[in-house]
Amino acid sequence: METEPLQVSTKDGVATIAINRPSRKNAITQAMWVDLASILGRLSDSGSAHVIVLRGKGQDFSAGADISEFDTLRGTAESARTYEATNSAAFAALRNCAVPVIAAIRGICFGGGFGLAAACDLRIATPDAQFSVPAGRLGLAYPQDAMGDIVWSAGPQMARYLTYTAGRIDATAALAAGFLLETVKEAEFDARIEQIARTIAGNAPMSIRASKAAIRAALSHDPAEAAIAQALGDATFLSEDYAEGRAAFHARRAPHFKGR
Repeated sequence: METEPLQVSTKDGVATIAINRPSRKNAITQAMWVDLASILGRLSDSGSAHVIVLRGKGQDFSAGADISEFDTLRGTAESARTYEATNSAAFAALRNCAVPVIAAIRGICFGGGFGLAAACDLRIATPDAQFSVPAGRLGLAYPQDAMGDIVWSAGPQMARYLTYTAGRIDATAALAAGFLLETVKEAEFDARIEQIARTIAGNAPMSIRASKAAIRAALSHDPAEAAIAQALGDATFLSEDYAEGRAAFHARRAPHFKGR
């Protein structure tokens, strides 16, 4: 497990995915993009994970795609399209995950790493975090679907700045742009991530899934997604968790939700 490039653990409804290549600043290989999409799909469908934390091992979140592979795996137009499909699938797996995903960001969050963070629901960083989308320096276009995540999460002005200049911003600028929920000093960072994750995991899973779907529908203005959100919301009305929530309120005790 310690040598796996993607480490996965689940405890008390909180799943953690750790990108485990600290010597390469957690750069992501093509095989890792494929595996990440698969892992997220399994966790989303499992019912055992009520919230997911995505983080990097060591001092960095992720430097993005491993550029050392590009000559062999992304050297032609055809192979570049194939490669882009793999990282787009990982972004989509985050975006479409049924449960909330928290990006816990330390240090470098560049390129595809920035795209992963942008596709998450919540982003929290240490004050030393650095952010960049350097595709313009590589002569590549950023995937269109992932660009939508950046626009939604950082705003169109910041999306333009990051992609046009390929420059870096610090955590203060990312927070001001709305990309980050908050910054937390290093000594308190892990505890804060755990607190938020456990709070989410302790709430009614069906309610959280319905809320995530409703927020997505509100952003997309897609009637099909609105219908899905409505159905998920309607399902809560006759759920055991709704009955438990009412009973706990009247008894003045903490509720014990089962996700059904």
